[in-house]
Amino acid sequence: MTRRAAGSLAGWCLWLATQAAAQAQTRGVLLEELTWVEAEKLLQEKTVVVIPIGAAAKEHGPHLKLNNDWLLAEYFKKRVLESADVVVAPTVNYHFYPAFVEYPGSTTLRLETARDLVVDICRSLARYGPRRFYALNTGVSTLRALRPAAEILAAEGLLLHFTDILNVARDAEKQVIRQEGGTHADETETSLMLYIAPETVDMSKALKDYHPGHLPGLTRDPAKRGQTTYSPSGIFGDPTLATRDKGKKIAQAMVRGMLAEIEALRRAPLPAARP
Repeated sequence: MTRRAAGSLAGWCLWLATQAAAQAQTRGVLLEELTWVEAEKLLQEKTVVVIPIGAAAKEHGPHLKLNNDWLLAEYFKKRVLESADVVVAPTVNYHFYPAFVEYPGSTTLRLETARDLVVDICRSLARYGPRRFYALNTGVSTLRALRPAAEILAAEGLLLHFTDILNVARDAEKQVIRQEGGTHADETETSLMLYIAPETVDMSKALKDYHPGHLPGLTRDPAKRGQTTYSPSGIFGDPTLATRDKGKKIAQAMVRGMLAEIEALRRAPLPAARP
């Protein structure tokens, strides 16, 4: 064997060892990386399927990227893969986000479309066995579409649970968050991004934009004050208070909460299908 061939073989062995180590550290499986033959073996009635949901185009103020929620979904997906025996479906990057349509680049589906999108994903995968689904949800308005989706699926004997992102780590947030109030591109969300993807945060553009008496939606139009929440920046809260350490504590608490919800789903009884 030549020295060059030996070097190539050593490199190949190192790559295989690296892949094996990575797989050994992961309990879950990405559906998109399977063949259909492999998927057939894993998609069983006892399987819990995780469906990440995170907007890839939704405003988050002048200091965070439009793909902020997609980055959150991808981060939490990886943490769940490491610790939970689940099959993770591809991330859903469009959903119901009507509050942000005045800010360029933001996208939303109609509520009925967002609802049916999740219903159809669950129905498709249920054909192969799974009955339990967890929407790893990074939005707030998305709940308005996920609740009726769960009701539709329950009538078919399928169980859909989903993350309530404002409450999954509420205790941890109360310990570290100091802003007067807020729920969007605020101290909490900016802290998370400083921990998860700091390269996407521009703190020089962060500013406090908080108007008490929260009304549905956000608007850039001063004439709409009193009808909806006025926010020329697209922020609702005070991201200037954000730190990486706060984000780490909240992210870890969110992961713990999501994993607990997945295990509760695994043990939960299936609903009886209705005619």
